[in-house]
Amino acid sequence: MKDLNVLIEECKKHAFDLNFTRAKDWKEEKEGRVLVGYMPIYFPREIIHAAGAMPVGIFGGGDDKQIIKGDAYYQSYICHIPRSIMEIALDKHMDHIDGFIFPSICDVIRNLSGIFKQQKIGKFVKYMDFPQNFLPEIGGVFYQQEMEHVLKYIKELNGVEVTTEALNHSIDLYNKNRQMIEFIYDIRQEHPWRLTIEEVYSIVRAGTVMPVEEHNAILEQVCTHIKEDIGTPQDKIKVVVSGAFCEQPALGLIRAVEEAGCYVVDDDYMLGSRMILGDIDATTDNPLESIAISYINQSQFSSSIYDVHNPKENRLAKIVQDRGADGVVFAAASFCDPSLLDAPIFQNAFDKMGIRYISFQFSENINQYKVIKEQVGTFSDSIKLWEDEPVVV
Repeated sequence: MKDLNVLIEECKKHAFDLNFTRAKDWKEEKEGRVLVGYMPIYFPREIIHAAGAMPVGIFGGGDDKQIIKGDAYYQSYICHIPRSIMEIALDKHMDHIDGFIFPSICDVIRNLSGIFKQQKIGKFVKYMDFPQNFLPEIGGVFYQQEMEHVLKYIKELNGVEVTTEALNHSIDLYNKNRQMIEFIYDIRQEHPWRLTIEEVYSIVRAGTVMPVEEHNAILEQVCTHIKEDIGTPQDKIKVVVSGAFCEQPALGLIRAVEEAGCYVVDDDYMLGSRMILGDIDATTDNPLESIAISYINQSQFSSSIYDVHNPKENRLAKIVQDRGADGVVFAAASFCDPSLLDAPIFQNAFDKMGIRYISFQFSENINQYKVIKEQVGTFSDSIKLWEDEPVVV
């Protein structure tokens, strides 16, 4: 078993590699292999794996990529991530990726899929609508049809006919992946000093750019390490971070929140890897239906999902309660309409519930954290000083 620090460094290397080297190497290892890139938030990676292809998460260039050409495609009042992704594409970092999936997050991502088509980036481009009707016989059937459409694209490239056995096997692999990620978060709930949130983030994100079998092997070793009594407890409050589900904060900003006096015990940074709560049934004769029903009944709350019968403010409040958190940090990307439009709903509800919170905005390429760090530090100190009083910053 590898040393924990070695595992973490390997994950960081893969997670922030804008050339997607591990995915490229995997493709070149065997003729006929296919890479399918997907944008945030969530995409059912199981179906790509079952088709003999590899899903590759694309989350922008962060603060490692200067935006020059990408700015020509979007107005200044649009969030940063589409410009960043265009810069990566135009600089040919993704030329070895065969197709691209754009989940229905917002109008900006819809438009980005159109630009990819216009620029003929990839052998196929699919804007994938997710159901907003949560009746299985309506939304569930629609979702199955969308997945079948994706599988048709892949079959045209590699000729693979997806079988029930292959789908169930892939579902089982990703079930194990989610189980181990949740185990890490459960350990952090009680012993958050055993891994920093920066380390957790890097470990989870690495799984989006490598074969799931390799990531599962890494997660198994990480889980074994953190069962041990490692690290040193510090005087920090526990918080839940919400709002960073699509455009990802710079790694330095993720680090700064904990340095300011907070243990992040839950978050929505890499929401796609944790979107499904619990396991998907891997024993049925209709695996696509199993995936669809799990999305209908077992999905995390998200600003990109409209479920009128299951208010998202109550779902977030339950996470706060279940994790024993002292408050919530609302971290929304600048100009992110889904997150920013939800913020007043959350805040009004939390005022009534007595849940303490702070909010700020960021861009993925931000490299100045001083002001945010001071705000979060003040929030943390206020909670420690006045534990029984509601705190809003």
